[in-house]
Amino acid sequence: MVLVLQLLPLLLSRAQGNPEASLEGRPGDRVNLSCVEVSQPTRWVWAPSFPACKGLSKGRRRILWTSSNGNPTVSAAQPFVGRLRALGLGIRRLELLLSAGDSGTFTCKGHGKDESRTVLRVLGDPADCKAPEPTRESGYLQILIPLLVLGLLLALGAGGLAYCLRRRSPPHPPRPLPRFALSPSHSSTCGH
Repeated sequence: MVLVLQLLPLLLSRAQGNPEASLEGRPGDRVNLSCVEVSQPTRWVWAPSFPACKGLSKGRRRILWTSSNGNPTVSAAQPFVGRLRALGLGIRRLELLLSAGDSGTFTCKGHGKDESRTVLRVLGDPADCKAPEPTRESGYLQILIPLLVLGLLLALGAGGLAYCLRRRSPPHPPRPLPRFALSPSHSSTCGH
């Protein structure tokens, strides 16, 4: 019993998110992210642990912020649309419906340098998740398409150059017509 009472604060802080908290869950679970020790939270950012799993580049992404009228605004260009919502007024507490690839660090930022971080680990997210390897056919296409475009550009450039050179050169005088075409009576000189 004494051990449970000693571990209770640690368990509560892990469940609610504190300045260096960590959470675990499975896809389909709901977790609460809390902004602790930040006086006036203004935005949340997410740095994915395995960005390639979601087809993203490395780095932080702003996922939620307080708009000018004080309402929480979820970024439309992020993977949490429809799964992330603010609990209560403001953005101090959030609820997230977990999905594969959500593992990462969620940081709540305030007006100053105040911030609290929660490290989320979604069970089942592979640590070695990489961008999908291109297939042999797609590798050919990655080479073939630029070569075709380059060939097309060179052909257009050569055609344009030939057109410009033709326009600059003086017109050729017309060729004289052959003699036999001038007088029909002299068309056959062999029989006389």
